[in-house]
Amino acid sequence: MDFISSIDWIGLLKCFVVGGLICVIGQILIDKTKLTPARILVVFVTAGAILGGLGIYKYLIDFAGAGATVPLTGFGANLAKGAIEGVKEQGILGAFIGGVKASSGGIAAAIFFGYIASLIAKPKIKKQ
Repeated sequence: MDFISSIDWIGLLKCFVVGGLICVIGQILIDKTKLTPARILVVFVTAGAILGGLGIYKYLIDFAGAGATVPLTGFGANLAKGAIEGVKEQGILGAFIGGVKASSGGIAAAIFFGYIASLIAKPKIKKQ
């Protein structure tokens, strides 16, 4: 019973709602626009990078935790944060190195799990 009482249910709810809203926005973009999934991905990462660079996205991360860091917008915010820190440490070259350095764990995980999924799944070409 101690385990269940130690769970931050409000934090989980905030995480779920914010992450879900980000996904709902993506689904609306897929359903209601002619944007391809690749372009939507770029929009989310770019929006996260802009909001992260402006220091706005950190408030969403503080509020929702993984609900804000796991989606693509969180990846963009992490890239921007790393680039800003890289510039402070290494100058202009740090702008290129810092973002990748800060996101290297997520990039490695995406490559690894993408490879595992490619071994398991049987992809089909989408009919137009």
